[in-house]
Amino acid sequence: MNDASSPGKAPRGIQSIEVGGQLLLALAHHGRPLALKDLAREAGMTPAKAHPYLVSFIKLGLVEQDGGSGPYGLGPLALQLGLISLQQYDPVRLATPVIEELALRLGHTVAIAVWGTRGPTIVRVAEGPTPVHISMRHGTVMSLAGTASGRLFAAWRAEEAEALGEALPDAAAIAAVRAAGLATSRDGVVPGVSAAAAPVFDAAGRLLLALTAIGPSASFDTAPDGALVAALREAAAVLSRRLGR
Repeated sequence: MNDASSPGKAPRGIQSIEVGGQLLLALAHHGRPLALKDLAREAGMTPAKAHPYLVSFIKLGLVEQDGGSGPYGLGPLALQLGLISLQQYDPVRLATPVIEELALRLGHTVAIAVWGTRGPTIVRVAEGPTPVHISMRHGTVMSLAGTASGRLFAAWRAEEAEALGEALPDAAAIAAVRAAGLATSRDGVVPGVSAAAAPVFDAAGRLLLALTAIGPSASFDTAPDGALVAALREAAAVLSRRLGR
């Protein structure tokens, strides 16, 4: 029986492709052209071993060499594949399993908010084990001034927020959100309920969605250096990177 179809066995790949792929990973990681010796070192191989792979990658358009003798960088096909990959990503679909994992890990409800025609709108909710006595359903529109999600969008999508004609956070509050890279709310719209919202950006630096955690103030840590905020930040940063940020 073929290994690829054998129960309990990982699919068998082509080792030479995996080895050569380390060169592409090194170029993607550094984000700039590298000399042959530096690129080979980053990929864990000798220049003599790396060179034939690079010749093949150049023929395919995955790699290009500056001037034919200079450093190696990602080629036009690699850039084209990257753009196609970004177009295929649905940010909400990507973020949904993330909020489900966060809700379990943090013990609080976590939601995804996107910009809708009426402002920041909840589109996915992962319920935490701790009940929250506040409306947090699909389609709920969040206050721009009174919620963590709202202040996040007011800070990074200011023109659209102003166009709604609703009350906005003051300039100091918006500046604080941008400086912190995160918005929090303690006993805001509903006494006894707190929230924190972290931004997810696209490749152009545009705010796509907010990861928002919400829970009872007594057990909800909004400290900038706390574990809850750190987990939200990291999850949002990972999603942003996957979306090309």
